[in-house]
Amino acid sequence: MKKNRQSKIQNSEPQKPMAKECASTKKSAMPLVLRWFLSRTVRQAAAMRKHVHRILCAQKDILSPPAEQAIRASCEELSHALRAGAAREELVAQMVSLESVASKWLKPYPNAAWRENVEVLLVALAVAMGIRTFFLQPFKIPTGSMQPTLFGVTSENLMDRPDFKIPTGLTRMREWFQGISYVDLKAKTDGTLDRVGAPLRLLILNLKQTLWIGGVSHTLWFPPDYGAPPTGTLEMRAELTPRVDSFRKGEQVVRLKVQSGDHLFVDRLTYNFRKPRRGEIVVFETSGTPIPQQDTFYIKRLVGLGGERVQIGNDRRLIIDGSPLSASTPHFENVYSFDLRKPPQDSHYSGHLNQFVANQYRKGPLAPLFPDEATVFEIPADHYLVMGDNTVNSQDSRSWGSFEASKVIGKSYFVYWPITSRFGWGH
Repeated sequence: MKKNRQSKIQNSEPQKPMAKECASTKKSAMPLVLRWFLSRTVRQAAAMRKHVHRILCAQKDILSPPAEQAIRASCEELSHALRAGAAREELVAQMVSLESVASKWLKPYPNAAWRENVEVLLVALAVAMGIRTFFLQPFKIPTGSMQPTLFGVTSENLMDRPDFKIPTGLTRMREWFQGISYVDLKAKTDGTLDRVGAPLRLLILNLKQTLWIGGVSHTLWFPPDYGAPPTGTLEMRAELTPRVDSFRKGEQVVRLKVQSGDHLFVDRLTYNFRKPRRGEIVVFETSGTPIPQQDTFYIKRLVGLGGERVQIGNDRRLIIDGSPLSASTPHFENVYSFDLRKPPQDSHYSGHLNQFVANQYRKGPLAPLFPDEATVFEIPADHYLVMGDNTVNSQDSRSWGSFEASKVIGKSYFVYWPITSRFGWGH
C-alpha cells in the first residue's frame, strides 16, 4: 500500500513543470505581430535588429568578413528569440549582446544625428513627391474663368469706402479662414510712387513686398496672393501707377480687400484607368497646345470629345452631333440653370456664348471659332474641347480650339482652401 501511494505521489510530482512548459508553449505560439503590439520590449528589439541590419547593409563593402559574420549572427540570435517568444529578460540580454557587437564592429558615422534627420527628410520628400506625381497634386485657380463653380482671386478696392473699418480680433481670424486678407498702407513721407517691387516668395507663400515712395521704402509683410497676370498684381488690384501717383505723408496709399482663389487637389490617378468624361472639370498643361500662354496649367470643363461635331446654339447651349445638351445632362446641371430671359453676367451661370450672342450683349471677341449657331467645329481624334463656366469672361476652346488628350493631367477633386461653401467635394 505504501509503495502504491509513493508511486502515485511520484507520478504526480512532474505535473508542475509540465504546466509551466505548456504555458511557455502557449506564449511562444502567440503571433509575433500580436506580441509586437502588446510588448514594448518586443517593439524595441524588432526596431533595434532592423536598424543594425540596415547599417550592416550600408557598410557591407567596408567591413571585414569576420565583422560581417559576427553582426549577422547576433542579429539572427535576436530574430530567433523574437520568433520563439522569448521572455523579456532574454530579449533584453540579446539586445545588449547585439549592441555590444554592433559597437565593436560597425563604423561610426560622423554627425549621426544630422544624418538621421536628413534621411528622414529625404524619405518624407520622396513620399510627398510620389503622392504629388501619381495621386494628388495641389493646384491653385489662376483666373476667374470657372466662376461661380471655382473662384480665382477677387478683390475690392476700399479707397472708395472711407467708412469701412477693417475687422480685427475674432472677426479678422474668421475671415482669414475664409481666405479674406486686407492690405492697408499709408505713406511715410511726401513723394511720388517710384516703383512697386514683386513679392518675395518662399514656396507658395508671399513673405513681403516693398513699395518706394519719395525714395523711402514701404514694406508689406505677408501680402496676399494677387492671382495670375496681368490683373494679378498689386498695381492692378489697388489701381496704382508708378511715377505718376503722388502722396502726402500719412495719406492712404493702398486699402484693399483680397479674396483668395480656390486651392484644390487634382486627382491624377483616375484617368490612368479610364478616359475623361464630358462635363468633368479637368486640369491640363498648355505647352504644345494652341493656347498662347505656354508652360502653365489651365482648368476648364470638358465639353467635347474626339470625333464629335460641336455647335453653340443661340440659346447658349452646346449641340453635340446634332443633339443639344441641357440641365439634365450630367455635370451641366448648374451650367444650364440660367434664365434665358436674363442677359449673361460675369461670374454667373449663363450657359455658353457663341460670337453672335456675345455681340448682341457687347461682350467682345469671345468665340471666333464659333461665330454663330450654324458653325460646326469638328474635334480631331484623341483631342478635347474645353470651356470655362464663366462664359462672358473665359478664354477657352471657343478661341483656341482643341488640344491633344495627352495634355490632361487629372481632374478637380477636393477644394482644401479657403473654407467657404465650395470647400470639399461639393463643386
